[in-house]
Amino acid sequence: MPSKSKEKRQRTGALQDASRVSTSRSAWRSFWTGLPFVPCAPHLTHLTYLTYLTLSAATALSQTAAPLTLQEARETALHNHPKITQADLRALASRQAAKQVQAGFFPNVSLNAVAVGTADLNTRLGAVASLSNPSIFERNAEGLLISQLITDFGHTSQLTSSAKLRARAQTDNAQAAREQLLLAVDGAFFGAEQAQAVTRVAQKTVSTRQTFLDQVTALASNQLRSELDVSFARVNVEEARLLLSKAQNDLQASFAQLANLMGLSTPPTNYNLAEVSLRPQSTNDAGEFIGLALRTRPEVLSLRHERDAAIQYARAQHSARYPSISALAAGGLIPIRQEPQLPDKYAAAGVSMTMPLFAGGYYTARQREAELQADAASETLRELELNVVRDVRVAWLNAQNAFDRLRITSQLLENARQSFNLAQIRYKNGLSSIVEFNQAELNLVSAEINQANTQYEYQIQRSILDFQSGALR
Repeated sequence: MPSKSKEKRQRTGALQDASRVSTSRSAWRSFWTGLPFVPCAPHLTHLTYLTYLTLSAATALSQTAAPLTLQEARETALHNHPKITQADLRALASRQAAKQVQAGFFPNVSLNAVAVGTADLNTRLGAVASLSNPSIFERNAEGLLISQLITDFGHTSQLTSSAKLRARAQTDNAQAAREQLLLAVDGAFFGAEQAQAVTRVAQKTVSTRQTFLDQVTALASNQLRSELDVSFARVNVEEARLLLSKAQNDLQASFAQLANLMGLSTPPTNYNLAEVSLRPQSTNDAGEFIGLALRTRPEVLSLRHERDAAIQYARAQHSARYPSISALAAGGLIPIRQEPQLPDKYAAAGVSMTMPLFAGGYYTARQREAELQADAASETLRELELNVVRDVRVAWLNAQNAFDRLRITSQLLENARQSFNLAQIRYKNGLSSIVEFNQAELNLVSAEINQANTQYEYQIQRSILDFQSGALR
């Protein structure tokens, strides 16, 4: 019996040694081939499987969401966002204001009806605050009064021109609101794509580091790696999870911002954003973009119309001191009258001229105020033009720099991959510590994130350049 028990213990020990050798060989094979290795430890297998399920579920959600292109996002925003409706309503209101002023050119027709009863015949008003006839006669009369402006020496015409220019300025403001919204949509769209790219890098990092932790844990259980290596690997996994958590939060925040700009009150939780092809580097110099901006920027056009409107208004205030000549006509019936011998109808026509002679300096002050406002509008326009020149030049420089950084980050990513591969080989061969390997892996993750950020940053900078130059339509 003792010999059989001893033989059984030897057989069990041999099986355990074979299992450890098989596990260590599988772990090393995973190191050299790059294939994922799942050790036999139950808790590690469960953890890896949960990580895989989490990443797969996140990927599936983004893939099954409705696809959304940049053009669709723009059109939805222009159709739904209240900022566009507000700007359009203001433009329509300004056109009605212009029609109000323009109405001075058309005849003014009013209907008058009066019925008067008196206490006694030949009643006369005693205390009247005017030079009108104080006699009051019993009567009932209905008639029309027509007035038509003949000329006011340009006063109404200049007021109409000023109102029309202000209406055009409001139309330009509506276009400016559209372009501002399009810029915001572009920024949110590319920002969301940027967040998606960073999230993919974070998911890949979590998966890679979790696999590496499982491998190192299996090797440490077979005395092929130290517990220090396991500790470092475990810290790296937690850091990757923090990176993934932040990336996912940033992604949801980007989706919320995009949905807000699209005017959606109940947006979907995920978007499958269609990739936008990378635009080539602009070959135009900054001067061409500046010239385009000064010609087409709606903000510049709006202030030019505001300045011209102020000039026209100042001219109108100058012509307000000139005579105003109008034609008047009146006619009607008097079916009930105190004196039966009087005619039962009336008609009259004439010409009226009104010219202000003295108003205590009122008209002169109004003219001077309008002229000063016109000068202020001219200076406001000049300030905006200077700012546009600066903004276009800065946007052009930023776009050029963003394109240059694309090449730099691509080279950085290539170097980081080479460094990581070399560090991985050295670590597998026992020629370096895990610290060197971790640093190389950290550099690779940082380079991948920089590559993703730079790619979409260039897209954003190109949209900003289009906006600043007035080409974002």
